[in-house]
Amino acid sequence: MTGPSGDAPGDRPPAGHPTGGGDEVAVRFPEGASVGVGGLLAGLTGAGLLGAGDERVRDFLVAFGRRLLRPELARRHPELASLGFFLRPRELARTVEAVRGGEYVRVPRGLVFHVPPANVDTVFVYSWALSALMGNRNVVRLSTRAGPVASVLLRALQETLDESGGAVSEAVAATQRIVSYTRSDAITASLSAACDLRVIWGGDRTVDEVRRHPLAPHARDLTFPDRSSFALVLASAWLAAPAGTREAVADGFAADAYWFDQAACSSPRTVFWVGVPADCDAARDDFTACLARAVARRGWTVDAAMAVEKRVATYGLAADGVARSIGFHGNAVTGVVLTAPEAAPRRRLGTGTFAHARIASPAELVRLVRRADQTMTHFGFSRAQLAELAGALAGRGVDRMVPIGEALGFQRVWDGYDLPAEFTRLVTIR
Repeated sequence: MTGPSGDAPGDRPPAGHPTGGGDEVAVRFPEGASVGVGGLLAGLTGAGLLGAGDERVRDFLVAFGRRLLRPELARRHPELASLGFFLRPRELARTVEAVRGGEYVRVPRGLVFHVPPANVDTVFVYSWALSALMGNRNVVRLSTRAGPVASVLLRALQETLDESGGAVSEAVAATQRIVSYTRSDAITASLSAACDLRVIWGGDRTVDEVRRHPLAPHARDLTFPDRSSFALVLASAWLAAPAGTREAVADGFAADAYWFDQAACSSPRTVFWVGVPADCDAARDDFTACLARAVARRGWTVDAAMAVEKRVATYGLAADGVARSIGFHGNAVTGVVLTAPEAAPRRRLGTGTFAHARIASPAELVRLVRRADQTMTHFGFSRAQLAELAGALAGRGVDRMVPIGEALGFQRVWDGYDLPAEFTRLVTIR
């Protein structure tokens, strides 16, 4: 879900935001006063308190998820409804069951230090929740540039903690911390040296900067660097689909792209059309019209500054000879027809800007896909066809193949990692 955020471990806090000084961090959850990093680590007294799949943590996450699903909150922030759905009891139970059984015993990895991105406010919760569910103590470094949704989440977490009480509240308060701090290599270094696993989201730059700080010999990194994503559509299937289906798929594509201003790593930037030229041209034109209507229905807009940025980026593609045509549907939807599929851009061209390219068959993607390609949303293909493509790609790239409309749906397997498994260690018993 994340993309390049430029969120290195030192951002300027918003006015009036307490961050402390020296080696102090602001404790955002559970709410508390600023504290030195040594005191922060000493305060995580829950070593050995939790186990993988701990019922107290599960109860807390379920209560938190239900709070996010309250209509008054979900209507204002639809992405929180997705998070609440992810935290429903059945999904958490499936996650726990997936790591249980077999000849090994799963135990928590220990202390996990999370560095989430600033551009997708919900990522820190997914990362933290799965780690906490696996019984780890956690320190989440929340960017001081995080948006208003992050503040809503912190308030909901605190309210859930206050209402939980008893053993649930005690277990969470003793083992979990969400903090913020301004640029401080010393704090990042101390947290890195103390952790058993470091989880770095947000782009190549952030990964490189955080990795400058050494880990303990037994510890390791779990990294989520810059990624890009695309859609694959069978033109003949699009043209044959009923009008209602085409409108629904376009609406799902709009959600994939516009929820986080197309900055999420799983948001599509290029649409590859599969078929003969005439079908692909007709399908592309109809798709763009459907998308423009979907965006208008949802009331999504692009401001003037972004509109100018989009024109600069797209005209630049034309000047470079890689754009055959450019079409603007107001400020919200821009289509760029590429001269060749090899020209598909990985960088974000501006909110609502989509490159289009034709390929004769999905097999052509084998030469086009790069390791940084993450999510392929699709329409018109069978599971067998997708499995064949995944095998042909042979690890060159693409970690997810999901239907259009599900690009932003977070899953426990992300970027090719089984996250609950990564958040635990295996104990051999014979």
